[in-house]
Amino acid sequence: MIQRTLAQIAKMISVENDLTAFADTVINGVCIDTRKISRGNLFIPFKGEKVDGHVYVEEAINQGAAAAFWQKGVPNPPLHLPIIVVEDPLVALQELARSYRNELKLNVIGITGSNGKTTTKDMTANLLALKYKVQKTEGNYNNHIGLPLTVLNLDEDTDIAILEMGMSARGEIQFLTELARPNAVIITNIGESHLLDLGSREGIAEAKLEIISGLQENGLIVYHGDEPLLKNRLKSFSGNVKTFGRSNENDLYPVEIKQSETGNVFTINGYDEPFSLPVLGTHNVLNALAAMLVAHFFGVPFKEMNAGFSSLKLTNMRMELVEGGNGEKIINDAYNASPTSMNAAIELVSNLEGFAKKIVVLGDMLELGPQEEEFHFKIGQSIDPEKIDLVLTYGRLGEKIAAGAATVLTPERVLSFTDKHELIAELKNHTTNGTLVLVKASRGMKLEEIVTALR
Repeated sequence: MIQRTLAQIAKMISVENDLTAFADTVINGVCIDTRKISRGNLFIPFKGEKVDGHVYVEEAINQGAAAAFWQKGVPNPPLHLPIIVVEDPLVALQELARSYRNELKLNVIGITGSNGKTTTKDMTANLLALKYKVQKTEGNYNNHIGLPLTVLNLDEDTDIAILEMGMSARGEIQFLTELARPNAVIITNIGESHLLDLGSREGIAEAKLEIISGLQENGLIVYHGDEPLLKNRLKSFSGNVKTFGRSNENDLYPVEIKQSETGNVFTINGYDEPFSLPVLGTHNVLNALAAMLVAHFFGVPFKEMNAGFSSLKLTNMRMELVEGGNGEKIINDAYNASPTSMNAAIELVSNLEGFAKKIVVLGDMLELGPQEEEFHFKIGQSIDPEKIDLVLTYGRLGEKIAAGAATVLTPERVLSFTDKHELIAELKNHTTNGTLVLVKASRGMKLEEIVTALR
């Protein structure tokens, strides 16, 4: 993590006050939450609508923070303490991260896409860790606050940083990538998330492609080659480009995939030995291919990659297989959802063998814009009645999934709820040893509470 004196900080960002009295004070890392202060941290107070972080500055320093930002114009700054007065703490945080990134001698990999960013990040980190010291975005720290915090948490001897880049509007990824200055970028896919903000998949593609604006000279672009919205926009790019996908027109594609409840075994073009991926869902093989292309670019040979996959552990609530109290198996994929990822999860459950009963519990997919009801209806309509025994939905839009499912399943096999406790009670009546349950919805629906109740 960043370790600098306040005198050095004053040269990295624009400071409004005289720090001479505290010039030799050393900060070790940064923090935005007084509940998580570590000794030596630089505390960053944000001024929100309901809470003003400046009221916690003295508390943070009393708890061990070495210094704190203070927004110019906020009254009564405690100038007897090591306070750094700045125009705007958020902008100062971002500028500090930019300056620190420019001082570090490392390679950066930027990852964006509608689905699969975090999974691909975890896979890429594991493969590159076979050869390098790697750090990556933790949790969902992938926005205009989270990415700068991640950068400032990087150790000076880190070889490669893997940074996830999220967005909800145009220009956000451009800002992140120009701060991070990646040496390689991955665009996992173009889905339907953020249609509410961007209006169309074309708009989403343009926003994701902003990641290229920060790519360094001779850097690598890796993207989903089966996606025309990316392919058509990148076909004239003269730089270093590699594609992955299901089609044999890609640089890297799966030749064979064997799926089980423990993961996937797959082979790729041009290499005979199989790879074992301990992650559910054939769509995650594509995420693995993206990670493999980047790792190979940085000198990790294919023959060593199984070692990286073998120790892979994904961030929680992403295709996480757990066991319920009645012996049922539960796929907890409750972190997020879009039509693309929802279809992929249902396909996984449909094709897994060895279960006496299969149940899908599906909730609202958020931020889909004017066509949201149609997207939900089509999800239900696409469910194969020969492969799924019971459909339970939760939420207002979940009712549209149920309506679609009712066109292909008999009424007693489709149950819709707006009360989560009622859903849980009903679900428990149908789960036994030999049952497979999928739980999936957008993060705001908090369907992980269903998984906890079953366990």
